Amino acid sequence: VALASSFDQIGPITKNVEDAALVLQAMAGKDDYDSTTHDYGVEDYFTGLEKEIKGMKIGVIKEYFQKGLDTKVAKVIQDSVKQLESMGAKIQEISLPSLQYALPVYYLLMPSEASANLARYDGIRYGLSQQKSKDLISQYGENRAKGFGDEVRRRIMLGTYALSAGYYDQYYLKAKKVQKVIRQEFQKVFNKIDCLVGPTTPTTAFKMGDKVDDPLAMYLSDIYTVAANITGIPALSLPVGLVDGLPVGLQIMGDGFQEGKVLNLAYQLEQSLNLQLKPTL
Repeated sequence: VALASSFDQIGPITKNVEDAALVLQAMAGKDDYDSTTHDYGVEDYFTGLEKEIKGMKIGVIKEYFQKGLDTKVAKVIQDSVKQLESMGAKIQEISLPSLQYALPVYYLLMPSEASANLARYDGIRYGLSQQKSKDLISQYGENRAKGFGDEVRRRIMLGTYALSAGYYDQYYLKAKKVQKVIRQEFQKVFNKIDCLVGPTTPTTAFKMGDKVDDPLAMYLSDIYTVAANITGIPALSLPVGLVDGLPVGLQIMGDGFQEGKVLNLAYQLEQSLNLQLKPTL
């Protein structure tokens, strides 16, 4: 099911970096039957894992270590950065001021695209079909009410509102302009460094259903990851420690089509830490 066409992206979920490189190697490249793929050329991700990271320039995102980040999570991430430095990587703090707008930009653009993509699920062409409605309009309403969950309906309503007459320029168009600013800011940074690092989420995993009644708190869990979505760059989350029995992820981001660098850095850190992480909860 297409959610947000400009953001939707498949990627490997594996037990280790080595497997991620192997899966990506099979997936990457131009597909004549998929117009969203690029004929950019595919490097040998698997062989590239063995490269030393000595001298690699790593940027630590300043804005990711401010209010909202759990102190225990921050400690695990900072220890990982120190480990990278001990391996010869050159660490420098990087400021990306526009990152404060990444989350609101994402939650305007993504629901807008979701609203457009999910419009086809009317129960006539696609989706759940309720056959006992008294008329076509009622059937549409019942199909969409019963076929979509609360969160999906919430995103459709947010997107429809942002795209509606009188609000399009104020919300959707403005979000697209800010997205461009954030992309330009990241590009300037990647002209000077190889990879960016920071936490994947501000806390460890919350219990299923904990934030259902507070969508804003749930959306804030994405605060560190949406930047990769709206800029279109590769990112990887590597488990680097446990907090209260739950894994903490280090997020590694690279410039466009630089998946090889991201995987190389992740693999070398994974081998150096040699952690056997087993959640205890």
